[in-house]
Amino acid sequence: MNPSSVIETLAELVRINSVNSSYEGGPGEREIASWIKRFFEQRGIEVWEQEVFPGRPNIIARLPGRDGSRRVILEAHTDTVSVQGMSIPPFEPRVEAGKIFGRGSCDTKAGLAAMMCAVASLHEDRIQPPCDVWLAAVVDEEFSYRGVVTLCEGLTGQAALVAEPTGLRAVIASKGVLRWRIVVRGRAAHSGKPHLGVNAINHMARVILALEEDHRNLAARVHPLLGPATVNVGVVQGGVQVNFVPDRCSIEIDRRLLPGETVETVLAHYQKLLEGLKVQHPTLDAFMERPMLTDEALETPADSAPAQLASMLLKEMGLDGALGGVPFGSDASKLSRQGIPSLVFGPGSIDQAHAAVEFVELAQVERAFEFYRNFIVRFV
Repeated sequence: MNPSSVIETLAELVRINSVNSSYEGGPGEREIASWIKRFFEQRGIEVWEQEVFPGRPNIIARLPGRDGSRRVILEAHTDTVSVQGMSIPPFEPRVEAGKIFGRGSCDTKAGLAAMMCAVASLHEDRIQPPCDVWLAAVVDEEFSYRGVVTLCEGLTGQAALVAEPTGLRAVIASKGVLRWRIVVRGRAAHSGKPHLGVNAINHMARVILALEEDHRNLAARVHPLLGPATVNVGVVQGGVQVNFVPDRCSIEIDRRLLPGETVETVLAHYQKLLEGLKVQHPTLDAFMERPMLTDEALETPADSAPAQLASMLLKEMGLDGALGGVPFGSDASKLSRQGIPSLVFGPGSIDQAHAAVEFVELAQVERAFEFYRNFIVRFV
């Protein structure tokens, strides 16, 4: 098992359509899960399935360590986003100019391939790591992250590395996410007599402007690795046809959370904002629906053993050993909440993830293989 084998493994993973089945036309992760399981079975490495949804299992491979009471977890997701809008063949891996192209090549089959080959190479070389190693290839990260939630049930460990495109930087902090909907109810009427109705869109405009004003306050608190919290109103829906006074309007909001912020306190803040608007505009009838997605932020201490080892290894490899932060979320936050010190690390740039032309640099995939292997061997 060598760096070139990592690229071959990555190409095989890209060939498999593993678009999350929650997206239109997505077949899910069954085929890729079977391929990964065979990869380990053929090498005599212990491997099993962990069902998450019918026909959509996590795959877990185990490399025994000298101390079976301690565990290092390597985790990567097997699903991808939709191929809609791609301008290259999504499942025909093409190598050109030092890059490999295809859906999932960057996010995050590159990291997965590097992890798989790191585990396989240690087994092949008969090197027993200090701790047990679990490689978890999990489902559903791109939709509702049920794969890692299932993985975490009863899970213990001393370190976790989660593969995401970080440009070979060790990441100890990431923003959380809160997505929810605000709905304004109005009263329908004929557009010829709008005074008989209550225009829900007009009232929603007031809500949006109040949100915009409120969000200027987020700049007052800046995390040293993540910057300020952010917010985006990404969807507006309202009205039936142009000659009706609209009786309903809704918006969907994406709020990125900083470490220390909780879903409960953030939602309470926005509820208070709405209550204040209702005082100013008595006909405004607005309410918040239950969140569609929640995930609190990740912040692993810089002085934790996994962070310190990662930084040292990267410096030894001639790479940037500074511990960083990223604005996107990952499965690492769930592992961290399980009490496992977790880092995000992988080849590629987040700018290429989900892109019309998705690719990853081959050299980064090979260096990631080297890093994962070294981390496993030296974490005690």
